[in-house]
Amino acid sequence: MSDWPDDQAGGRGYGRGSGNPQPDGARVMRHVQRGGTGRPAGPPPGGVPQQPAYDDGYGDQRGDGQPYGDARDEVFEPRAPRQGAHGQSYDSGYNTGQVYGQPAAAGGGRGGAGRPPHGPRPAPNWRRRIKIGSITLVSVLLVTSVATYFWADGKLKREVDLSKVIERPEGGAGTNYLIVGSDSREGMSDEDKKRLHTGSAEGKRTDSMMILHVADDGGNTMISLPRDSNVTIPSFKGAESGKLYPNQGRQVKLNAAYAEDGPELLVRTVEYNTGLRIDHYAEIGFGGFAKIVDAVGGVEMDIPKGFKDKKSGADFEAGKQTLDGEQALAFVRTRYALPGSDLDRTKNQQKFLAALANQAATPGTVLNPFKLYPTMGAGLDTLIVDKDMGLMDVASMFWAMKGVTGGDGKSMNMPLAGTAGGNLLWDKAKVKQLVNQLNNDEKVTVSG
Repeated sequence: MSDWPDDQAGGRGYGRGSGNPQPDGARVMRHVQRGGTGRPAGPPPGGVPQQPAYDDGYGDQRGDGQPYGDARDEVFEPRAPRQGAHGQSYDSGYNTGQVYGQPAAAGGGRGGAGRPPHGPRPAPNWRRRIKIGSITLVSVLLVTSVATYFWADGKLKREVDLSKVIERPEGGAGTNYLIVGSDSREGMSDEDKKRLHTGSAEGKRTDSMMILHVADDGGNTMISLPRDSNVTIPSFKGAESGKLYPNQGRQVKLNAAYAEDGPELLVRTVEYNTGLRIDHYAEIGFGGFAKIVDAVGGVEMDIPKGFKDKKSGADFEAGKQTLDGEQALAFVRTRYALPGSDLDRTKNQQKFLAALANQAATPGTVLNPFKLYPTMGAGLDTLIVDKDMGLMDVASMFWAMKGVTGGDGKSMNMPLAGTAGGNLLWDKAKVKQLVNQLNNDEKVTVSG
């Protein structure tokens, strides 16, 4: 006896409560569409045909958590139609070459040609790049220039107070600098003194003196003042003591004024004996001078006739040669080995300053920071100026000196009338004419 329904009892059922001769699983499976005549295809010769895929109804999750047919992962390659038992082909129902979830594309798949192609790279905007580069360059140059200015200005030693100079003459056109080369050994080691043949004398004295007139409309003039010039020491106020010393009519060599009371008395003496007002004072010592020459890499000189001098250490042959700091200092200090003594020395000093200024102003020095900063540092470290002198005044003095010694202007000695007791006498009439021309910025016609 059976409790199954009649339709199963009749032989049509299969399984519990089923009225179908097929198992329950077969009944719930989705059938696959087959090609051909519609008849069930038999197995291929010699084996069982590959079964089509089906959905078991239990969800679409794979073991790794990704859904089957995910467009990010599954790509099915096309398959050739299979042959049935009677040679007929059938379709398995699979999509051929399509990524599930997105339209099929030639060469589809991840990273393939299915992605939109990249467009051409845009051409660079050179105008914008040049503009940005120019602004950056100008900014760097501006910052560097400002920093250099304050660095150099801070190195100036403003130690001379011209307000202490009394009974000063009226000023004229242009600017007058008193440029002094002293024999100061300040900052020099014993080895430096020996190498530069400076000796070890205490204090400092003037070794060379020049008046540089910078005209307002060109026509600059440089006038050498021989250290052996015969001058009168006027009344003056002591730079340190503040004491007033009356004019005693003393006749001395010009360099004695500096030795007696320093730069202030030297300025007072020059003004009193010339009638020309000195606007600025600049002084450099032995060590600074030699360092500047070495910093620019030496200075080329054409020496017409060789000479030797034990006191200065000079030992030169005739011809072109490059002088280092030690040789340059010996060249500008030598006077005993020269026929004209101090007058010939002033000519050598002017000649050397011309060569040094031209060398220092070349692009190889100005545009090369490895030369420019050592050169400026060497000069500014020992440069003593008056309290009112700024860095722009120093630059104006340098460029005017470079122009004069290079031929753009006039260089000369103070007009002389002869000698007295070994001292050089100035020609007072010519000196007065010279000063008038300078005060009026006129072309200098007076000869030295």
